Amino acid sequence: MGHLVSPSILEADFGNLARDILLINKSIADWIHCDIMDGVFVPNISFGFPVIEHVKKIAKKPLDVHLMIMDPDRYLTRFREAGADILTVQYEACVHLQRTVTEIRKLGMKAGIAINPHTPVMLLKNILQYIDMVLIMTVNPGFGGQSFIMESYNKIAELRKMIDEGGYNVLIEVDGGIDTKNARKLIETGVNVLVAGNTVFNSKDPVETIRRLKRLK
Repeated sequence: MGHLVSPSILEADFGNLARDILLINKSIADWIHCDIMDGVFVPNISFGFPVIEHVKKIAKKPLDVHLMIMDPDRYLTRFREAGADILTVQYEACVHLQRTVTEIRKLGMKAGIAINPHTPVMLLKNILQYIDMVLIMTVNPGFGGQSFIMESYNKIAELRKMIDEGGYNVLIEVDGGIDTKNARKLIETGVNVLVAGNTVFNSKDPVETIRRLKRLK
C-alpha cells in the first residue's frame, strides 16, 4: 500500500465548506482531516460537532479526527455519532491512555495517538499494540501555516524502527508544515499518512496539489 493523503479542513474556506469538501471528494485524497481544538490544550478554538456532522453528510472519504482537547474521554461516543472514522487523542492530554484508545476501538473507530514536538516517541513503546496510528506533530499544535520542525525526521525514523521491530500494524501520520518539497523525504523516512492544510487550500489548484502529494511529483 502506498502512502495516504489527508487534507486538513482547518485551512478550508468555512464560508464555502461544502464546496471544499466536494473538492476533496473528487480528488485522490484518502481521508479528510479534522482538527478539534478547545482553547485549553492548545491556544486556539476550531470547531465542534455541528461541523463534523455537516462534513460527514457530504464527505465520500473517511473522517480523520484529531482531538487537541483536555479530557477527551467525555466525548468519544459523541465523535463516533458525529461521524469520525479515525479518532486520535493527544498523549499529553490523557491520564489513562490505554483505557481511552481501547474505548475508541470498542466504539468502532480506528484509534490514534498524537504526540507534540517535545514528547519522545519512546513513551509510546508499551501502547503500540493497542492502537492503529501515531500522529507526530511536526509543528507546535494550535495554528495552521507553521514551519516544519526539522528534528521531526529523527522522531519519525525512531518510531518507524520501533514499529517494525515490534511487528505492529501501526501507521505513522505527520501534520504541520507538510508540502510538496518535504513529502518525499517524509515518506522515505517512514511516514504513511501526510496531513496538509495550508499547502492544499492556499494553492491555485488544490486537486492538483493533492495529486502531487500523493504521487510525489
